[in-house]
Amino acid sequence: MKFNYDIRFGTFLRRPNRFIAHIDLDGTEVICHVPNTGRLRELLIPGAQVMLSHHPSPVRKTQFELRMVRKEENWISIDSQLPNTLAYEAIVHEVIEELKGYTTIKREVNYQNSRFDLQLIKEDPCLSDADNDVHTRNKNSSHNQKLIQTRNNICFVEIKNVTLETDGWSYFPDAPTERGRKHIDELIHAVRHGYRGVLLFVVQVENARGFTPNSTTDPAFSEKVKSAYEAGVDVLAYRCTVSTQEVTIIDKIPVKL
Repeated sequence: MKFNYDIRFGTFLRRPNRFIAHIDLDGTEVICHVPNTGRLRELLIPGAQVMLSHHPSPVRKTQFELRMVRKEENWISIDSQLPNTLAYEAIVHEVIEELKGYTTIKREVNYQNSRFDLQLIKEDPCLSDADNDVHTRNKNSSHNQKLIQTRNNICFVEIKNVTLETDGWSYFPDAPTERGRKHIDELIHAVRHGYRGVLLFVVQVENARGFTPNSTTDPAFSEKVKSAYEAGVDVLAYRCTVSTQEVTIIDKIPVKL
């Protein structure tokens, strides 16, 4: 994904709360929005070089958005909204090998009491339009059998944004996440009811060489990922190339559970 922002570079000063940060921009202190509620303690260190986008608007509370932080020689994208778009583009362009062959992609799809980031559908030409509709329900046994078969052609994808890296290994989460555990429970439920479920970690750290759940920060989440894998959920991690001009998913990296 190429950026079309008005880009500025500055120096991180402090982060008084999860939502804003103070940045030194050419000698002037500005306040910017932080599009990531994670702790980011290993990145947002006073003196760190950062990349901002400028959005002058009378309706915005801040005129700047914090997009990237430089860690040693690497830029790391912290935008937690970006991975959904990155994954969508990667699936469309068939970069993610495990998600090839689907004909329809839907975003933000409701399931049970939750919502998945993506729903992928592989249309079955042998079934009618009604049978291909996941929401169709009928008491007819033959129809219900077709519906069960159709569920195999439907994949729910939950996407997690990864920014934490140490010694080549990337980790998620960087703070305990009850919401993240709930999403995994819903994926497990979907798989047990005949759907395919994928937990996709999008690693916005170019020098990452592997991924593992952060058992130190959130052991319950780590155990939940293992349970999901054992239940049949596909657990994938894909790495991005990151520059100040663009961020793009490029390849799969090993997952250690």
